[in-house]
Amino acid sequence: MKTFTFDDPELGTIRYTDRKRYLWLFSVFFPLIPFIGMGLSLWNGSEWVLWLPLLAVYILIPILDFIFPNDASNPPEQVVPQLEADPYYRVLNHLTVPLHFIVLVCGTWFVAAQDPGWFGTLGLALLVGAIGGFGVNTGHELGHKKDPVDRMAARLVLAVPFYGHFTMEHNAGHHAQVATPEDTASARMGENIYRFALREIPGGISRAWALERRRLERQGRSAWSWRNHILQSYSVSVLLYGALLWAFGPAVLPFLLIQVAWSWWQLTSANYVEHYGLLREKRPDGRYERCQPHHSWNANHVASNLVLFHLERHSDHHAHAARRYQSLRHFEDVPQLPSGYFGMFLLAYVPPLWFRVMDPRVLELADGDMNRVNRL
Repeated sequence: MKTFTFDDPELGTIRYTDRKRYLWLFSVFFPLIPFIGMGLSLWNGSEWVLWLPLLAVYILIPILDFIFPNDASNPPEQVVPQLEADPYYRVLNHLTVPLHFIVLVCGTWFVAAQDPGWFGTLGLALLVGAIGGFGVNTGHELGHKKDPVDRMAARLVLAVPFYGHFTMEHNAGHHAQVATPEDTASARMGENIYRFALREIPGGISRAWALERRRLERQGRSAWSWRNHILQSYSVSVLLYGALLWAFGPAVLPFLLIQVAWSWWQLTSANYVEHYGLLREKRPDGRYERCQPHHSWNANHVASNLVLFHLERHSDHHAHAARRYQSLRHFEDVPQLPSGYFGMFLLAYVPPLWFRVMDPRVLELADGDMNRVNRL
């Protein structure tokens, strides 16, 4: 296993070995889990087995998060430049991009060729949609980088769940307004996930378009220019879905629509969890304080982080957005989620349980002061 070294004049030689180096392969290959369901269905002819991998996502991973101790380890800051320069980690991100296209194409073929019935089709659509949510996560990681190849890869992978507006909305919108009442992607205390979705999804689309139009206007170009990054990704989506409908016929349309909707719902679920109730202080000049690690909910749960490229180290991500996943840090004094994301998603889908678990945590962080809470 590779060891990074740094000669510090005061501390001597610092050595660091990333124990998770090869475990990050779970983030690459976990999106292939629909093939397990399709393979089992081809083997025994049953529709219900298409639901089994879905249980692995939403039940098995939270159980593993509960079983394994949390990982609060951080790489030494002295070796972080070497860690981030190691091409291995970046290659893993890029490897996932074609896999998401393959999963969608093969899932659509399976529905058309094997006719798993409405029950099997629904299970596979939700499963492929969940994996589409993983695709948004890959787009999230790559879309934050300055390298044009990374950004192009982000636009490509976001075309699979038809979410090409994400990078502009997230980088220039959400990161600028996070943990404020103005942010459509920051949930307010007392707001259930279903109410949140009604403002988060359309608000994200409209904000992304406004930001991209403004960017192009500053360059003297029309919003309908071919340089529009949102339209570039949407164009790939139209070609992809058009080709699937042409190849497999209109019978696959319900499958495609359901998996797209569930992909979008996964991002909504993540946005709901990540900043629920947290509020940045407003200064006398009307501007908000700079985003700090304590303005995001963090999680160090092993299993879910290993399949999400460390997305749950969200506190460090928002404070240092360009930092790559392998070097994201844990901080002792930041809000901590009681479970990994998939467990929190299930909790959020039952609002009374969510409020019972999370509202006391929000109030404790705010020392009981409702003026320090982002609330309805």
